[in-house]
Amino acid sequence: MIRKLSTSLLAIAGLLPVANVVCQAQSLPTLTHHVRDVTRTGAAKPVGQLPSDQIMSLDVVLPIRDEAGLDAMLKALYNPGSPSYRHYLTVAQFTERFGPSQENYDALVSFAKANGFAVVGGTRDGRDVQIKGTVSAVETAFHLIMGTYQHPTEDRTFYAPDREPTTNLSFPLWHISGLDNYSIPHPMLVKRSDYAKAHGIDPEAAVSHATTGSGPSASFLGSDMRAAYYGGTALTGAGQNLGLFEYLGTDLTDLTTYFKNAGQTNNVPITLLSTDGTSTSCVYSRAGGDCDDTEQTLDMTQAIGMAPGLASLVMYIGSTDTAIISAMTTHNPLPTTIGCSWGWTPADPTTLDPYFKQMAMQGQNFFAASGDSSTWSSSNEAWPADDANVVSVGGTDLTTTKAAGPWASETAWSDSGGGISPDGIAIPSWQQLSGVINSSNKGSTKLRNGPDVSANANFTFYVCADQTTCTANEYGGTSFATPMWAGYIALANQQLAENGNAPVGFINPTIYAQNVTSSYGTDFHDITSGTSGSYSAVAGYDLVTGWGSPNGTGLINALAPTSTSPAFSISASPTSLSVVQGSSGKSTITTIVSGGFDSAIGLTASGQPTGVTLGLNPASIAAPGSGTSTLTITVASTTATGTYTITVTGTGGEITHTATVSLTVTAPTAGAFTISVSPTSGYLYQGQSGYAVITTTVSGGFDSAIALSATGQPSGVTVSFSPPSIAAPGSGTSDMNLSVATNAPTGTYPITITGIGGGITHTTTLTFEVVSRRVRVR
Repeated sequence: MIRKLSTSLLAIAGLLPVANVVCQAQSLPTLTHHVRDVTRTGAAKPVGQLPSDQIMSLDVVLPIRDEAGLDAMLKALYNPGSPSYRHYLTVAQFTERFGPSQENYDALVSFAKANGFAVVGGTRDGRDVQIKGTVSAVETAFHLIMGTYQHPTEDRTFYAPDREPTTNLSFPLWHISGLDNYSIPHPMLVKRSDYAKAHGIDPEAAVSHATTGSGPSASFLGSDMRAAYYGGTALTGAGQNLGLFEYLGTDLTDLTTYFKNAGQTNNVPITLLSTDGTSTSCVYSRAGGDCDDTEQTLDMTQAIGMAPGLASLVMYIGSTDTAIISAMTTHNPLPTTIGCSWGWTPADPTTLDPYFKQMAMQGQNFFAASGDSSTWSSSNEAWPADDANVVSVGGTDLTTTKAAGPWASETAWSDSGGGISPDGIAIPSWQQLSGVINSSNKGSTKLRNGPDVSANANFTFYVCADQTTCTANEYGGTSFATPMWAGYIALANQQLAENGNAPVGFINPTIYAQNVTSSYGTDFHDITSGTSGSYSAVAGYDLVTGWGSPNGTGLINALAPTSTSPAFSISASPTSLSVVQGSSGKSTITTIVSGGFDSAIGLTASGQPTGVTLGLNPASIAAPGSGTSTLTITVASTTATGTYTITVTGTGGEITHTATVSLTVTAPTAGAFTISVSPTSGYLYQGQSGYAVITTTVSGGFDSAIALSATGQPSGVTVSFSPPSIAAPGSGTSDMNLSVATNAPTGTYPITITGIGGGITHTTTLTFEVVSRRVRVR
């Protein structure tokens, strides 16, 4: 369909009204929804539009390749009878098998730049490109209008797109995060005074029994939760990496205050990682502009209290969910156990599923707080806790025998979130096992039920935050239970590692299968009393506490059976290397023995392509078998670029194990540039003038002016460039001015734009149509 252009602009989409956009290739919609129901139905009344020059930050996400193949691999990966059981993929292997092609990723980056966005983050492994640009650029690139609306349930306005985004890319996008602020993420914690007010009771009545913790006023510390739910000393989370999903940064001074007041020392290294440029600082100020780090600090205290010997704890901080979780699936070291104590309502509840599935494929487990407002409903946010690819954590009311003492009893917490998925998420296979859903728990046989597990969430904790006086027995919520569980699984993963096994990964397929057998009572504390909203705790699985809380070492041993036979494990660090042709790289191979193993372990390496040599020094680990060796990978200048799997085999004591290193061979970086035109197609009437924008982008140290020229235009069409060349180092833009004479021949012409600089020549094409003034607009 032909649409008239501005005579002063050759269809730079989005800087003009929709009616002025040129005819281009068919627009492709994204694979997820972005339009909110309240804007679609009119429940949110329009107020206006965002200012065209307002800056927006977005995270543009590419889809998984071969999702059906991914689902099939996951099914085998979590089947104990499969040869693939717990044979996880590395980040590089996942990208190679299921990630976007390099061509598509580069095309998305070029698309963003051509539409006036600054690319500020994202990776191919993470399948995202983080961009910043004006509202007008957003509206142009994605063919929508950014409106403002009156929130139907909150005293504020919000912004959102008026239609689903589309692009002129040749492939679809998965999602674009940051297009609305309808749902503001909130932490899953609650203050006792607020709870009491909401329920019309005295705050002192919120906890019906005396607390028995080690903290001030007998409040519980994280170490009390370790004593109650683990009860041992051998496992500390050593060697394990734990991640926390956070929408705000923190003030680590509050963490220091907590441990000082508790008379304890924190030995876990803490990293505050901004995933998208969001500040990692969160400082409370009575003067205004407050940032509350209560949630962030308690997340750390509960995770560290349960697993005080963690190798690392990383706070993944961001403003968009995809940016945070993308980092969690690609960061090195990879967090194998993750806690999320935040809730929000996405425009599409499938948005994070590709990342959750990637986590399961990489041996990661994601815990999500089930909420603190009782039964789930459309107005009571459940997500992400009702997603079928996460472990939903509910709340209990715990009593211990004494300070730092063992578990004594437990009932359901009266505000524990749970129920049947309000997002309509289908029931997963592991909840369809016989004995899980029954008439007693009133669960659904068609939709996802939650929570899966639970732990203490009552108002019984010691909390330090905001550099104010610490509180005792004032805060509660499933946000306490969630990082506890993340820390507990770190203990199980430590035991697995010490016995030469891979981490437990996504635990739901395992615990549901185990809990419908006689081992249930050994693994979990079955919570059988208490009510929250529409549901009650009953024997077995229920929709208030799930399967219950962890029963000491019982669940750890079920998830990580100990080996009584001599054994060893072998691992590589790093597990992936990128080596330039003509260079070399190294990975450390580590062997760890257990069960009385006492033998030398011989090492060999294989899988290298032509031109790559592999060396191991030493070539064997002396008895009893624990030690390290350096794998040196030397890449010839003639080796073909690509990704290869190098397998290191360890053999000793009639046992053989392997570890893999993903080797990516790259070409030496040379100075280069790219050239593009925006728009890529357009037209002008006879007698009109207009322009397109030529963009050049340099890389690899390129430093030269780039001269521009055009060929292919018909007689009667003149082309000039302003400026005629891009000054060194070569990145910039030029207006390609087109002037059409009144007698220029009509038709469509490919005009080739050539850029020459630094001995390099590149071209791009503008498909240009000359339209007769007698042609009616169609």
